[in-house]
Amino acid sequence: MEQRHLGRTGLRVSRIGLGTLTWGRDTDEHDAADLLKTFWEAGGTLVDTADVYGDGESEYLLGKLMDGLVPRRDLVISTKAGSVPDPDRRFDGSRGHLLSALDASLARLGTDYVDVWHVHAYDPLTPMDETLAALDTAVGSGRVRYAGVSNFCGWQLAKAATWQLAAPGARTRLASTQMEYSLLQRGVEREVLPAALDLGIGLLPSSPLGRGVLTGKYRNDSAPAGSRGASEHLALFVEPYLDDTASRIVDAVTTAADGLAVTALQVALAWVRDRPGVAAPIVGARTAQQLTAALSVEALSLPDEICRALDDVSAPVHRYPDHDWSTL
Repeated sequence: MEQRHLGRTGLRVSRIGLGTLTWGRDTDEHDAADLLKTFWEAGGTLVDTADVYGDGESEYLLGKLMDGLVPRRDLVISTKAGSVPDPDRRFDGSRGHLLSALDASLARLGTDYVDVWHVHAYDPLTPMDETLAALDTAVGSGRVRYAGVSNFCGWQLAKAATWQLAAPGARTRLASTQMEYSLLQRGVEREVLPAALDLGIGLLPSSPLGRGVLTGKYRNDSAPAGSRGASEHLALFVEPYLDDTASRIVDAVTTAADGLAVTALQVALAWVRDRPGVAAPIVGARTAQQLTAALSVEALSLPDEICRALDDVSAPVHRYPDHDWSTL
């Protein structure tokens, strides 16, 4: 699998990443082992998790598999901290919480460092410089090799990255930002992606297949057995992309796939993988067979005319102040 630099850093990652959102909850150890081995054998390196996935079980399961199935040195492990199970405070970006969460993640993963550590979301109740100082402490201690953020909007990302760059050598520059990005969700193109491109931050798209909808499996208002749309945990996660607008985009993806003699999954994944600024889409497969189907996109590059057609059918509305106001 082709390797790409993560933002403006020396770290190289596989251009498709493996997501572990459901590990330890809907994905058991046997299936997780099949997924990780399939990914590794295909040349994949980037594995993404978080301390809240499966209440920590995702990290624990990944650590258990690294102990005997796949060598730690062959993987680039990305995890996140900052989300908390508190209805009154969903995110905690305080220094104390983040550093304690990092220690707990390392213990579950069974490793003494993570390659990339992300702040899971912006915490409006904690000064940003305190949150960022925790990243500097983590990197300075050797427990983290590279740092990033997740789910920061454009101004938050730009402010955080600029703060880090203001003291080169003393602060850790942001390597990456993880955001949802697909043909069904192009909101990052308004401000986040331009900021990331300008600041040399690599984008790691989550849900690159539109939460599974872009595969075409939910056409005709059906949710196949075993799919996320049929899961009691994830049905509400899929539901926002089952509207008429999404249906038109899925139809266009399917038409393009038929014309290229490939699958809708391959078309949707190739589109987001090759967008400017993207380092590696994170794919969360349920089975090794599904993952193999996703990894087969390695050989596919979409023709320019197909990309333009998909751009047009999925184009978000960008008006003032995102475009030059003088032309409006």
